[in-house]
Amino acid sequence: MHAMDSAKTEAAGIAGKDLIARGASLPLAARLWVPAAATGLIVFFPGGGFIDCELEEALPFLQALASHTGWAVLGAAYTTARVSPFPAAAEDAHAVLRWARRERRRLGCQGELLVSAGIEAGGNLAAVSALMARDRGGPQLAGQMLLMPMLDPGLTSCSMRSVEDRAAERAADACALGYRGYLPRAMDRIHPYASPLQSSRLRGLPPALILSTDDDPLRDEAVQYGAKLQAAGVQARVRQLPAAGIGRPQARCQCARKEDVLQEMTAFLAGLGKESKNMA
Repeated sequence: MHAMDSAKTEAAGIAGKDLIARGASLPLAARLWVPAAATGLIVFFPGGGFIDCELEEALPFLQALASHTGWAVLGAAYTTARVSPFPAAAEDAHAVLRWARRERRRLGCQGELLVSAGIEAGGNLAAVSALMARDRGGPQLAGQMLLMPMLDPGLTSCSMRSVEDRAAERAADACALGYRGYLPRAMDRIHPYASPLQSSRLRGLPPALILSTDDDPLRDEAVQYGAKLQAAGVQARVRQLPAAGIGRPQARCQCARKEDVLQEMTAFLAGLGKESKNMA
């Protein structure tokens, strides 16, 4: 059975259902998992290099994420660059966060905490939507989780410019192609809502978990963004995990299913839950 052919699937006892989220201008496909007594809600934006939106490919990981963490997980699509370039996807990401906050009770999530998350291009959108939420007065986020995020359209990091093998080179080329589609205007490449790494205003952002892998050309910009967050007084945990064979098809999505990644995310979310209880 095709992953998106059924309105409901079962994974580890958690029912997942298809629904429609509210984007900036159009309705967006989404999938929701709600464990019993969910602590909070994770809004997750999938990869695809901005050109595609790989929500379907991310579904097994999102099911596992809900099961491991006990948090509700909403996987949301966004407008791709093939339809409309920047800032369409960024505006969608912020709109989905606002919609999820407003509708969380109807979605079945009783917990108050809201976290943005994403992988690759979706990691960019998770970081950007956190910036937008701060700048636009909400929604309030408890945290952000960025998995191998695309943060620098300039592709200037050492790990991006000195790829070591053909697989990594293909991954780097895919990032360059995605940015060309998403940011056709050169001036947009330094906009903080396109390139979080270029932002000079990082104070006031929620705590961050930033994960990359040893063989990912994006690893250096992940580390750099974590360091900038920390310098701005933002709690940021930055971890570089073992190589994941990044050149394989869907490698980013597949490596994110590994147990160590889920453990990192579970521990980070548990910390947010404890902090929230202490503040109550």
